[in-house]
Amino acid sequence: MGFWKHLRLTLEMIRFEHSIFALPFALTGALLAFRESHISGRLFTVKLAWIVVAMVAARSAAMAFNRILDRDIDSRNPRTKMRHLPAGILTARFAWGFVACSVLVFLLAARALNPLCFNLAPLAIAVVFFYSFTKRFTTFSHLVLGFSLGIAPAAAWIAVAGSLDPKILWLTAAVTFWTAGFDVIYSCQDYEFDVGAGLFSLPRRFGIAGALWIARLFHVAMVACLLALAFSFALGWLSLAGIGSIVLLLLYEHSLVKADDLSRVDAAFFTVNGYVSVLFFLFWAADMYFLRLRA
Repeated sequence: MGFWKHLRLTLEMIRFEHSIFALPFALTGALLAFRESHISGRLFTVKLAWIVVAMVAARSAAMAFNRILDRDIDSRNPRTKMRHLPAGILTARFAWGFVACSVLVFLLAARALNPLCFNLAPLAIAVVFFYSFTKRFTTFSHLVLGFSLGIAPAAAWIAVAGSLDPKILWLTAAVTFWTAGFDVIYSCQDYEFDVGAGLFSLPRRFGIAGALWIARLFHVAMVACLLALAFSFALGWLSLAGIGSIVLLLLYEHSLVKADDLSRVDAAFFTVNGYVSVLFFLFWAADMYFLRLRA
């Protein structure tokens, strides 16, 4: 099998197209930092490009690492046994090489952004890799996954501003709760397997019905954090409209999934959450643009 086919299979394995989930939140963090800073539009555009490279590289490394670490578990799970590594479609050696290259690209992007980003880059990689171990020892692995994505907006802020403003941590918290909520929904599919394999998850600890209620609470917390973020930065009505659209989408997401009917989990997980992140960015970017015009 040639290199390009291996690469295509690896991108399929890590669902490369789902980089869109956290990227709009990171871009929002960058826009908020640009609004508060005095850098030129040209420099901001360059930084934005490097932020996208860093985000995609970090997620790619983390997803491939997760697939490698979980390949034995995946081979025993009926839902995942046909994934590329357990099915033998892709070799672990190539996957490890992909992880190494992705980490290298991430470090190069961090170095291009500023010294603080480069100094914090190993910590960021450690956080996103750490998640892959957590299902083996903690019920709250979903929150660790959420935090792995949640650090993206704060990292984007640092990339633009060169320092951290605590106000942006409201967005880190929002993304953490959002991700944890939809990951709980997704993990309900593996309730029986997690029980049999001794893996840790909220569905295993509280049952599917209980876990779905916790997912709802996580998403309520997300909305509360977004409201705190909007007021912290004195944003306008478009940002509030964006939060309103997210509320409607989350209500729809939770309506798709019942404790006794998980047949529409994929629609709830992939489709709805893609709209959540993109609509959030569009509303908030428009809000900051019009506020800038009026300034």
